[in-house]
Amino acid sequence: MNLVPHKDRHPSTAHRAQALADRMYSEIYDAIMGLKLGAETKLTERDLCEIYHLPRHQVRQVLAKLEADGVVDIKANRGAFIANPDEREAQEMFELRTFLECALLEKIAPHLDAQACQRLADMVQEERLAWRTGDREGWIRLSAQFHVELAKLSGNQTLVLAVKKYVSRTTLMISGNHPMASGSCSFDEHQAIVDALSSGDSEVAVERMREHLQHCATRTPQKVHRVDLRNVLGTKRS
Repeated sequence: MNLVPHKDRHPSTAHRAQALADRMYSEIYDAIMGLKLGAETKLTERDLCEIYHLPRHQVRQVLAKLEADGVVDIKANRGAFIANPDEREAQEMFELRTFLECALLEKIAPHLDAQACQRLADMVQEERLAWRTGDREGWIRLSAQFHVELAKLSGNQTLVLAVKKYVSRTTLMISGNHPMASGSCSFDEHQAIVDALSSGDSEVAVERMREHLQHCATRTPQKVHRVDLRNVLGTKRS
């Protein structure tokens, strides 16, 4: 008699748990980037277990993934908190971003085709539309995603992960006090980069990126605001 191993008896249970873990990751990441969860908010494991009906080890796996993304800091004997980089770290991150992303443009510019440039242009238009319609969360998300999409064009997954981490972490600092009515909007600067790439001028593209990141670095970090996790997470149930 062939016995099915215990771990394989109920694959639907494992799939459901993984789906909940994926949902937890997406909801927390979106809530952080959309500023629904402010800097230094504690992500209490017990609360997250109850909200998502997940065991503690899976909650910890999700928190570790968010830490790798740069949006959560896990502190020994204290738990997980929404990242709140200080001024010195911010300066160092923007220096690193400038180095990485300018080198990235030099790498990808000679190989971009019209289709890739059009995808970038479409993303900029989505970002512009989100700003015009008052969709702050969409605007912030698309603004950050533009840089990640550029990294994906390199075909280097390690570079993509590095860019995502530092883009996410710096976005937490600059988006909180960057009003939607501001005259200097990310999509205008992104469009200038795309225009330079479309014309095949890598030098101008690099200069536009450098200027863009310098502008980002001068924006005021967000102020800390704390919320109840249950008011933000796990509210979208199918």
